[in-house]
Amino acid sequence: MPLFRKTALVEATQWFKHGDHDAVQKIPPFHHEHAGRDDLGWVPTLEGGHVVTPGDWIAGPGAKGEFWPIKPEVFQATYEPANAA
Repeated sequence: MPLFRKTALVEATQWFKHGDHDAVQKIPPFHHEHAGRDDLGWVPTLEGGHVVTPGDWIAGPGAKGEFWPIKPEVFQATYEPANAA
């Protein structure tokens, strides 16, 4: 099977609390199981949105201005720092 490597650079910030990243919002009211949880956040995505927990990485903006959360273990396995040119 052919192999492919991601080649785009992404900006990413690790999120720990509200105010760390502008893309992270309060949990929407329709998420009843997380209602009132100030330790969690919400990132609207092209797929509808995701709950974020402290330590998650927020990457973007992408080609359509979108942001997306990445769990720390996935971020560590998938991304490495890039030196500025």
